[in-house]
Amino acid sequence: MKKSRIVQIEGKEIRFSNPDKVLFPEIGLTKWEMMIQALTLAPALLSFSKNRSLTTIRYPDGVGKKSFYQKNVPAYAPDFVSVHTDEDIQYIELDSTATYVWLLNLASLEYHVSFHQLSRPDYPRELVFDLDPSVPDFEKVIEVASATREVLKSIGLDGIAKTSGASGIQIYVPIEAKWTFEETRKINHFIGSYLAQKYPKLVSIERRVKDRGDKVYFDYLQHYRSKTLIAPYSPRATAMATVSAPVTWEELGKGIHPTDFTLLNMPDRLQQKGDLFQVFYQNHTYSLDPIFDVLNSSS
Repeated sequence: MKKSRIVQIEGKEIRFSNPDKVLFPEIGLTKWEMMIQALTLAPALLSFSKNRSLTTIRYPDGVGKKSFYQKNVPAYAPDFVSVHTDEDIQYIELDSTATYVWLLNLASLEYHVSFHQLSRPDYPRELVFDLDPSVPDFEKVIEVASATREVLKSIGLDGIAKTSGASGIQIYVPIEAKWTFEETRKINHFIGSYLAQKYPKLVSIERRVKDRGDKVYFDYLQHYRSKTLIAPYSPRATAMATVSAPVTWEELGKGIHPTDFTLLNMPDRLQQKGDLFQVFYQNHTYSLDPIFDVLNSSS
């Protein structure tokens, strides 16, 4: 078993330790194999993660073993790793493939990023609706996602959906970075409350799990500066090495499941479909002024 291998990337030399260690035992995926697969997703992941605060979850001994969150940059980080300070935390910025390889070497299996960009830290870059099932029935999550999109389109917005890579769906609406987290939470609460009232047997905004029954949880409380969410194209520390995958609304309508998208098949999907997230983001930036006009007039 090799103790280390040298990776040359972007003019940087990175010693990749324990390349033969199995990090995903159920599918026998080694650390080196994980890195090769994850690298094919790097351009898409980095296009979203750059200019944001990063929190990783590290699994030194692989999935199913002890893990820990890494927010502050470790003292042994190489000079090429970009660092910025926000609220007394020295965050890593995932803005280069070299940094990604270095983090993969640390067995960082998950990449969670902030809702804001570093250039506008007090203003989220998107509205995000996080839909989580209370029972293992993904069809209900798809149903709520479709209902959420109907509401969005009725008020002049649209979003792109991605699997969480775990059990849910997240819908992103790119917006101008001019509204505060408090303001965007009001919109999320408004839409969540509307859906819970319209579909009382399907949607819940109750924070306590025991009060949700078998309903889908519409999490309207994501929008805080200190919170993060799994980045699109990030791996997840699941048995099958799933990936948080952007999907089309047509695919959702036909029926999909988070386990359909893994480190083993996402490279081919990305090559065939391109980066669905960036195509949507490049063509859409929505104003929330019309919605606030309605909310303010009714208050």
